[in-house]
Amino acid sequence: MKPCILLIEDDQDMLELVSNHLEHNGFDVQKADDGIKGQALALQYTPDLVLLDLMLPKVDGLTLCQRLRRDERTAGIPILMITALGGTKDKVSGFNSGADDYLTKPFDLEELQVRVKALLRRTDRAPLGTNGHHEILSYGPLTLVPERFEAIWFERPVRLTHLEFELLHCLLQRHGQTVAPSLILKEVWGYEPDDDIETIRVHVRHLRTKLEPDPRKPRFIKTVYGAGYCLELPTGGQLEGLQDVLAQARQEREEREAQNDQGERASA
Repeated sequence: MKPCILLIEDDQDMLELVSNHLEHNGFDVQKADDGIKGQALALQYTPDLVLLDLMLPKVDGLTLCQRLRRDERTAGIPILMITALGGTKDKVSGFNSGADDYLTKPFDLEELQVRVKALLRRTDRAPLGTNGHHEILSYGPLTLVPERFEAIWFERPVRLTHLEFELLHCLLQRHGQTVAPSLILKEVWGYEPDDDIETIRVHVRHLRTKLEPDPRKPRFIKTVYGAGYCLELPTGGQLEGLQDVLAQARQEREEREAQNDQGERASA
């Protein structure tokens, strides 16, 4: 059965060029030229991958990405944004809205194919531990659950995106060591992109909001400036009191989110 890709692009020339290339390389492609059609097709087909332009009519790409991430039926579908907006702020906005990868126009079709295959490979990855190497899945208060792309953190389940799971797994294999951005990009994203590490920074920030009591002052996922990132997990006596600190931080965060939701509904 061919992998299904949903291409959402309002430029007709680009739509036909990319869809023809993907179909020629063995993919089933569904096409939409605005955000409303794109969302409808995503719900209808639940594709294996979404290629999403940012500058769309009716509903823009950032808004559509957020909608797909909030809907349980489409939350796990990998999303590759393709756009002419290539600034750092644009990329951060794309990743913050839920994109897994970001490709700037104009791009080479072969590069697109590499990105597509990397995303599909990660989504349909082999179970951990099947590559012949010993995989670390648990250390201290952290346990990874590959079947659900979930982390058990201080005895509480934490839902992760596929990309967050892969990033945390990469760091866990080398806990206590500094992991270079180039190695993270190769292991997590599955290819060698340019040296712009903003991609990693955004997803590290997302992980910190889920695992750290105060993401602005990380205790566990530390930045080693000029070198990379280090996962430092507490053990033994270091664990004392941390569970209560995390529970309080989680409660305060949930209360803030509830207040924000009420404010958004009131202003709507």
